[in-house]
Amino acid sequence: MQTASVPAGIAERRTRAWAPYIDAKLGFRNHWYPVRLSAEVAEASPVPVQLLGEKVLLNRVDGVVHAIADRCLHRGVTLSDKVECYSKATISCWYHGWTYRWDNGKLVDILTNPTSVQIGRHALKTYPVREEKGLVFLFVGDQEPHDLAEDVPPGFLDADLAVHGQHRVVDANWRMGVENGFDAGHVFIHKSSILLDGNDIALPLGFAPGDPEQLTRSVTGEGAPKGVFDLLGEHSVPIFEATIEGQPAIQGHMGSKMVAISISVWLPGVLKVDPFPDPTLTQFEWYVPIDEGHHLYLQMLGRRVGSEEEARSFEAEFREKWVELALNGFNDDDILARRSMEPFYADDRGWREEVLFESDRAIIEWRRLASQYNRGIQTRDVR
Repeated sequence: MQTASVPAGIAERRTRAWAPYIDAKLGFRNHWYPVRLSAEVAEASPVPVQLLGEKVLLNRVDGVVHAIADRCLHRGVTLSDKVECYSKATISCWYHGWTYRWDNGKLVDILTNPTSVQIGRHALKTYPVREEKGLVFLFVGDQEPHDLAEDVPPGFLDADLAVHGQHRVVDANWRMGVENGFDAGHVFIHKSSILLDGNDIALPLGFAPGDPEQLTRSVTGEGAPKGVFDLLGEHSVPIFEATIEGQPAIQGHMGSKMVAISISVWLPGVLKVDPFPDPTLTQFEWYVPIDEGHHLYLQMLGRRVGSEEEARSFEAEFREKWVELALNGFNDDDILARRSMEPFYADDRGWREEVLFESDRAIIEWRRLASQYNRGIQTRDVR
């Protein structure tokens, strides 16, 4: 039922404009997605993952990571339920012994019937793999994989950028992750974060926007990353003291360090905040669809380094300081927000009933860009 606060005509027009985005509960096809840290995929130690509703099994063989569908062709059981590898190059199904190569997915033997006519006729689906910046990226789709640089924020692959991070599963759709991260007005939920005092950061409670035409900038060049910059901070008045009916109510945090100067989001769903959580750092966040109700939240911090010594120092600082203070201490607030929004949007009513305000301009532009420039909608029917 349509609420009285959002006229039916307005709701219909905007949901029609964002229809591809609304349909993309499982994400966008024909894009690269990070699924694990490289260090988590050891030699001869298969790792099951799921993205865009597809179950995939990773394994490193002679230093190279391979990815195959985690489902036996015979009766559909999940190979990773009981991993059995009798040779370095293959995995055998624990149910009937159907045996597949890691590098190309081909059915090369059936241990329980070595003369079967099915041997050599079939192959598991394989996924293109790239390893960059300590991450394992998979390409999901049916097109020829394009350059990875088109699916990561500008600067992420720079040679002098050292990157470290972590990941966790959040029980909310991936779009709740993107829109929470890219929502400049959501700084309100961080007003009590340990990061503010812990790193002496200046953080307002919100913003009073100026000219709406100046609040965003889209980047859609051919053969390059496609994304939206949120310019709210540049074209608004920061709110450091909020009032209720004219009376002072709460204050923002007046620290000496300025962060989050440049905020942008890029297809297929990755945030870049530069600098953050410190003037020397840049934060990258991926929101990788797992299924309709969960996403992989992958948080990475990058710093420019000029030597091996600087790189080692940053790695130690990341572990000892930034995980607890920023990636957990600050971003745990974001996870709460996503989980709380999820029921409202899970049945699609949220797209019709939400009441947006001026600070949401960047989210609106992201929905438009994603609807226009994605390379395909992942559904249960096209996996």
